[in-house]
Formats: sequence, C-alpha cells, structure tokens
Amino acid sequence: MGFIVALGIDRGKNLNSIVGLDAEGQVTLRRRVRRASLVDLADTLAPCTVAMEACCGSHHTGRLFAAKGHTVRLMSPGYVRPYVRAQKNDTTMPRGLRKEQHGRPCGSSS
Repeated sequence: MGFIVALGIDRGKNLNSIVGLDAEGQVTLRRRVRRASLVDLADTLAPCTVAMEACCGSHHTGRLFAAKGHTVRLMSPGYVRPYVRAQKNDTTMPRGLRKEQHGRPCGSSS
C-alpha cells in the first residue's frame, strides 16, 4: 500500500467502500470494509484528507477520523453525482468523492 493522501468513503448500512489515492491521483487502495473495521483502518493510515457523502452516519464517522488526525470533508450528494463516471454505485462513488473535494467548498464534520 503506497502513501495515501486522500481517502474516499462511500458509507453503506453494513459495508463501506474505500478508495485511497496517492499524490498523483492513482488508486493505491480499494477495498470494502465493515463499519467496525473502518475505525481500525483510520488507526493504520497516516493523516490524510477523508471525503464522504453527507448523511446521518457520516458525521459520526467523520468525528472518529478527525480524532485520529485526519482532515474530514463532507459534501452534499448533489455535488458528488456529476463527478461519478457511470452509475452511482459502491465502486465508482468513492473516486467521485475524491475528485469533488477539490472542486467545490464543502463542510466539515467538526
């Protein structure tokens, strides 16, 4: 696993899809993890920017990531959709979240 500077997370009810990108924008991490494993993943990563689509569960997850030293960006689902290449599903959405974080101003979970 290379050095991750940005992490896109698509939250689900049981599984979360994660895409980690390096400084050049290349995918270095792509996996699906359960909710409990997501917090453990935050411990293993160096501080980076974490982008998530805003929903009721992402605020809580954002606070957990922020406590570990990560910068958390939450954005409206309407802003994420134009950046997703094809269908909005668990595999394509985290990469769209990563692209979105540079384009528009977005809120923080703190």
